[in-house]
Amino acid sequence: MRLQGKTALVTGAGSGFGRGIAETFAREGAKVALLDIDLAAAETAAQDIGAPAIAIAGDVSQAEQVAAAVARTRAAFGGLDIVVNNAGWTTPNGPLLATDEAAFRRIYEVNVLSIFHMTHAVVPYWRERGQGVMINVGSTAGIRPRPGLTWYNSSKGAVNTMTRSLAAELAPDGIRVNGIAPVMGETGMLGQFMGCEDTRENRARFIATIPLGRLSTPRDIANAALYLASDEADFITGVILEVDGGRTI
Repeated sequence: MRLQGKTALVTGAGSGFGRGIAETFAREGAKVALLDIDLAAAETAAQDIGAPAIAIAGDVSQAEQVAAAVARTRAAFGGLDIVVNNAGWTTPNGPLLATDEAAFRRIYEVNVLSIFHMTHAVVPYWRERGQGVMINVGSTAGIRPRPGLTWYNSSKGAVNTMTRSLAAELAPDGIRVNGIAPVMGETGMLGQFMGCEDTRENRARFIATIPLGRLSTPRDIANAALYLASDEADFITGVILEVDGGRTI
């Protein structure tokens, strides 16, 4: 019960890392709002978690929808202590010139602009309270990029830098901001990251670059988020925690 009495909003929580984070937070005592562009997936996850979990439909690239999600979470739970900006997007692994401007913009809207919108939605409230925790899910792609994902890599580099800068600026307000940098994981986006069919052989090529010899899982990322969200990390801010099995060594 490390989050007993806390409330949290997790984006992209209908599946993958986001769902794992929401499940772990709820297990540890938090009331959790699951925000996802796929309402059906968020509702299924919330039902599986049980009370107190709610599902919210929303596109994190749209300011008004992010603000509405924050308002609904506060109304449902009486407050908001933790935000996890987990929702992400990429184009399939491939030649950088194959990505058009529309696809590039979508990557940045979901991965980067979403954090801008969430900051505007929650920081005024957290400043009044004198506390708050934001966790941004970046990627090892923003630290040690792989070829074929240049525009995605750059967006995650922006997430990492934004996280550190937010931490420095918001620390006097009692607001902590940290990031998590997962290595390639067992989620619905795995095929896009690999740029090929998800087979045992293709996975093996990527796993060979990870010293601990496996992909990341929702459990790995959820456990890192749990620590960063908990009071045990109350002196931790501006950290990009690499959950990568040694990939960035």
